[in-house]
Amino acid sequence: MADITTIISSYGGSDGHNHNGNELNPRWSGSPEGSVYTTSRQSITTMPVAAKRKFKSYRLRGEYEKPWLTDPALKRTRMNNYIVMAWVILGFIGAGLICYFSYAQYQTGPMCMVFEDDFNTLDETIWSHEVTLNGFGTGSFDWTTTDSKNSYVDGDGLHIVPTLTNETTSISADQLYQGYTLNLTKDGSCTGNSAVECSAVSDPKKGSMIPPVRSARLTTKGTQTLKYGRVEVVAKMPRGDWIWPAIWMMPQDSAYGVWPRSGEIDIMESRGNGYDYLPGGRDYYYGSLHWGPSSATDAYWRTTSAKALKRGDFSTSFHTFGLEWDEKYIYFYLDNRLTQILFVGFSQKEDLWKKGEFARMEENSTLFKNPWSSSTTGNAPFDQPFYLILNVAVGSRMGWFPDNLGSKPWLDAATNAQWTFWSAADKWLPTWGEGDQRGMTVRSVKMWRKGAC
Repeated sequence: MADITTIISSYGGSDGHNHNGNELNPRWSGSPEGSVYTTSRQSITTMPVAAKRKFKSYRLRGEYEKPWLTDPALKRTRMNNYIVMAWVILGFIGAGLICYFSYAQYQTGPMCMVFEDDFNTLDETIWSHEVTLNGFGTGSFDWTTTDSKNSYVDGDGLHIVPTLTNETTSISADQLYQGYTLNLTKDGSCTGNSAVECSAVSDPKKGSMIPPVRSARLTTKGTQTLKYGRVEVVAKMPRGDWIWPAIWMMPQDSAYGVWPRSGEIDIMESRGNGYDYLPGGRDYYYGSLHWGPSSATDAYWRTTSAKALKRGDFSTSFHTFGLEWDEKYIYFYLDNRLTQILFVGFSQKEDLWKKGEFARMEENSTLFKNPWSSSTTGNAPFDQPFYLILNVAVGSRMGWFPDNLGSKPWLDAATNAQWTFWSAADKWLPTWGEGDQRGMTVRSVKMWRKGAC
């Protein structure tokens, strides 16, 4: 360390006293290397600290050996790195192509909105009620009506709600079982064409009864049809065992013959049962196409898919159930067009007749004839105008609720199926929601036609 040299002000001497004889009260402050000698009158500083030691590098200088560069293992490692990098790059390119082609299939060109209904009121120039007793051929246990208890509009939208027949009509519980004839043709309300659609008799000997539940089915038949385009229905589903809501489409004209030759498009079908119901309760919904040369050969199982919600169910909030359709494909989606549920492609080379393998099937020892041979696009019977149907059914006798699952109280093939269903009301009725919760609420319906307006 350098010697410390102090400079004493002219007011003080080397003895620490000023010229007047007063003590200067000297004191040291700071570190030994940079101390400051002060008095009560004036500060005295030391000389600067010595310079810092210069850094000396021990880095290798000049040329030196690098044996690892000639090591064969290093060459293999480098080659492996190149290969891995090449695969990573190819992976990114492949992912990009997949994303592009997945997105490209949804580019459908212009669409023109041809119908929109937010259900501020029920427009009877568009919507009509179908009034029948046989569940539109499904064998369901509901009588569809025009009753305002079963279909009505309020601030939430259109409600289609099932009610108990003995609570909303003058028909008693005993009359449901015996001694009553219900004839909808007589009062002119039936929209069906057959006896089973328009009349019912309660007879305990035959096991027949009056439908124990009333509901509603609304359609746009004859007013709003669509051939190629898009349909979106925003709706909330019902809750309750054996309740069956549906949003679907049927051909305006059965150009290829009776069902399912002329096709059926089920945009949404669900069940009101709980989450533990094995075929899928109110947390599931299905999209499906029905097509085939006869009811026994309906190939719906080739064109059906389901979607389950990960959280909640379809009775707790509104969802958008969509369909897009043209000559090349039909696909179903949930909430947005990228959440695809089912995609069915059409091709003239691989039309639905070939896809269904119907050429080798027969009925009554006779091979089927192709009912869609006149189609030039390969998508028949889905090349005709279809109309929209909204309904809520209860029960069925055609397999929608499979036998012996979920404590189902009836067998589809039993003559007294309605009877045993109604006898178990003390079990299924408590599962139904209150008020319109047991029904389907439709907030809006939109239809777009393919092409510019």
